[in-house]
Amino acid sequence: MQDGVSGLQVMRDGKWVAVEAEAGELVVNVGDQLQVLSNGRYKSVLHRAVVNKDMERLSVPTFYYPGPETVVEAVEELVDEEHPRLYKKFTYGDYTDKFWKGGLRMESCLDLFRESE
Repeated sequence: MQDGVSGLQVMRDGKWVAVEAEAGELVVNVGDQLQVLSNGRYKSVLHRAVVNKDMERLSVPTFYYPGPETVVEAVEELVDEEHPRLYKKFTYGDYTDKFWKGGLRMESCLDLFRESE
């Protein structure tokens, strides 16, 4: 939920681009788990929030965290010859462990779970 003061940015074509939203609009960043569940049909977006030198900005992020033993994998109906499985199945606990150990050194933790060609 944004308050009308810009500050949310997404990476597009190697450049940071502002996400413009009016006060009261809801912006949803699709996370890594939905990218895996959809077998890449929905994309997680690299994003950041920056300060505004002229106005205060309020941002209220919320996150959905399944239990650490929850298995994350593509929905079977979305995997076929035209759309091979993109990611190995993993537990959410394994994902968060790799995510936090990687810190900000990598763009996407999902690269660690890619299926081999």
